Amino acid sequence: MNRIKEILEHKGIKQRWLAGKLGKSYNMINSYAQNRRQPSLEDLYKIAEILDVKVKELLVEREK
Repeated sequence: MNRIKEILEHKGIKQRWLAGKLGKSYNMINSYAQNRRQPSLEDLYKIAEILDVKVKELLVEREK
């Protein structure tokens, strides 16, 4: 699970903008934001860099 949608909303950034910056389709970014798909580690690091957050801020910890 990720917090991409939450971070985007908090920063006032649109999914289309992130898609352009990341070089991915809007549909792919929307799938990430809706947690239907998870980004690769490489893409996760790129997203964190683009959004100026730490990678761990994009992730949801699993409950034990």
